Order: sequence, then C-alpha cells, then structure tokens
Amino acid sequence: MLPTDPGWNTHQRSDMLRSTCVAYLGVVVLLMLGCSRSAAASVEISRGAAMPAHAHPSVFGDGWECDRGYVRQGDACVEIQVPAHAYLDTYGSSWRCERGYRQQGNECVPIQLPAHGYFTDLPYGRGWDCEPGYRAVDDTCVEVKLPQNARLSLRSDDPGWECIPGYERRGEGCVAIQPPANAHRTYRLYGRGWECDPGYREVGGECRRVQVPANAYETYEPFGPGWECKRGYRAQGDACVAVVVPQNAFLDSSGRRWQCERGFRREGDGCERIELPENAHLAYSGNEWRCDRGYQRQGNTCIAADPRPRVRAATESLAAADR
Repeated sequence: MLPTDPGWNTHQRSDMLRSTCVAYLGVVVLLMLGCSRSAAASVEISRGAAMPAHAHPSVFGDGWECDRGYVRQGDACVEIQVPAHAYLDTYGSSWRCERGYRQQGNECVPIQLPAHGYFTDLPYGRGWDCEPGYRAVDDTCVEVKLPQNARLSLRSDDPGWECIPGYERRGEGCVAIQPPANAHRTYRLYGRGWECDPGYREVGGECRRVQVPANAYETYEPFGPGWECKRGYRAQGDACVAVVVPQNAFLDSSGRRWQCERGFRREGDGCERIELPENAHLAYSGNEWRCDRGYQRQGNTCIAADPRPRVRAATESLAAADR
C-alpha cells in the first residue's frame, strides 16, 4: 500500500514521511563526511606531512600557508610579535608603525614633530611635512618669505615660492618680463615669458619680420619658417620653385609633388605607359599591374598557376589529421 491509498490514516502517513526524511538526511551527512575525509586525505597526501597549527590550506597549489598574524619558519607557523604603537599590515604577514611613529629596529619610536608641521601617513621619509607657507629646513619648519609678485610653490627645488606669470626671478625677487619689440607676454609658467607677434620670428633674442619669398604666403604660426609655398611650388632653401609636372601626370593633394596618371608608372622625371601582358590588369594604385586570378607572374608575363602545390599541401594536411 502507498501513503496515498485510502487505507492509510494520518498517523501512518506522518510516520512514513518522517522515516523517509531521516533516511535522506543520513545519506547527506554520510556523503559530506566522506567528501571531507577524502579531501583531507588528498591534501595530507599531497603535502606529504600534517599541516601545522595556525595554518590553513593554500589557496593556490596543494601546500599550506600560515594564518594572519603568523609567519612561516621551517615547518611551523610562529606568531608575529607586534610592538607597541604598531599594527599588522593588510596581508597580516608583517607590521607597520602607527601614524606619528617610525620603525627603529623592532620598535616604534615617537616622531618629534616641529612647530608648523604635521604627520604624514607615508611609511618612508621623515614622517612629517610642513604646513603651507613653511618649508622644511633640517628638523624645523621655516616660514617662507614671499617677495612681491610671487606666490607659494610646492616644488622641492624652489625656495618655497615662484614668480607669478609675467614676472621672472632675479636674485631674491621677481621683476616684470620685458618683451622685445614686436613681441608680447605669454603669462605661462614655462618658457621665457614672451613670444614674437604673428609675422615675426625670434632671432638672437629679437623679433624680426618674416621674409616671405615669391610664390609663397604667410602662415602666422609660431613654428617653422612662417611661410609656405603656393600650390604648384615647393620650398628650396629660402625660395619657392615651380613643380615641373611631366606629361601624363598631375599635382597630388599636397600641391608640391606630382603623380603619374592611371595606366602610367614613374620612370625618372617622366611617366611611362604601362604595357599590360595577357591575363593581367592594373593594380589598385593604377601605377602597377597584377596577374588575373588563376595566373602567376613570371618576369613580365602571366602564366597559368600550377594547382598541384596547393593540392599537394591540402592532401598532406588531411593525411596528418588522419594520423
């Protein structure tokens, strides 16, 4: 009879369900114990020795590694002795001194903080730095004396200050930058503080007018000679010379070189017509030819391509795959 049959009463059904659940739970527990024992056995076999106290299986590989706060010594895990005013690092394998202390041997000693100084969290250096407006001199923080037209600087190679844009350092002060004629101030933190006006170039600390040659135009750019040749001309020294375009050629997009028309190739200072052999066509550039599909180049002709090497290679690859 099944539990769903009419002959079963409520108590019989409950007893049957309870027995079934207990049986299933027993099977699960046995499986878990068996897996854990087999895993432990495999770990111990792979290690070749029992895992020491304060250790756990390694995340990578089959070995073991010490718990946080312990360090490996031989086949044991020894507790790390953390001194006063120290704490374990992120990995738990060493210690660091607290803020305001520095390591000295196996101890953390207090840092002597000067006036107008503050502690840093860096594990290196002196452990402190000076407040803005002060700079470190030996073990003290000295106030920065700002000259006129200067501002505080955080650069380590400065005396704690730098001149504002438009001024340059002269001794212990800042003086206004005097641009030469036909120049203007740049107010940048780099460079000499001035640059020549458009149409002028710096020569020996002066700004001289750009001399534009014939068949050229002014560019007004801060770099280069300050001029460019017109289309159809190219620069040659300080002049613009005409580009000589041969027959069956044209000026390229730059306007300073020429290129052969399609169906011609460059030969010296001219363009030579391309003679297409049989079973050939012009390449994409139009200045060279290629053999049609199924043909291969041999000298200046196109001959039928031999399919046997490709067939042989395909046969050999299939034979290798069958092995």
